[in-house]
Amino acid sequence: QVQLVESGGRLVQPGASLRLSCATSGRTFSTYTMAWFRQAPGKDREFVAAIGRRGLSTRYADSVKDRFTISRDNAKNTVYLQMNSLKPEDTAVYYCAAPRAALQTMLVVTPNDYAYWGQGTQVTVSS
Repeated sequence: QVQLVESGGRLVQPGASLRLSCATSGRTFSTYTMAWFRQAPGKDREFVAAIGRRGLSTRYADSVKDRFTISRDNAKNTVYLQMNSLKPEDTAVYYCAAPRAALQTMLVVTPNDYAYWGQGTQVTVSS
């Protein structure tokens, strides 16, 4: 069973930077694509970024490209999301996720393709 725990979310001002972490447990971390999603109040869960097993292939939502960077450290069983130039519209609960086994090597962007989720960490960007 894969377990994911996000941390690092907090209140920041527009233009600030923040790094989120997702610590994983289980014995299959290095075999999985990993991703970050976010969900604002009243909105659908939105894809943010994904990273392949080797940490070399990445995919980003257009809304965060050139501002956010996803990375992973397989030796530490941890995935990160570096967020720069934060905007109020980035305010959301951010979730770490891993896809179901059949899609574990794919950079998928649909929430229904992900079987493992963390509890979420709140990021608030406000003046």
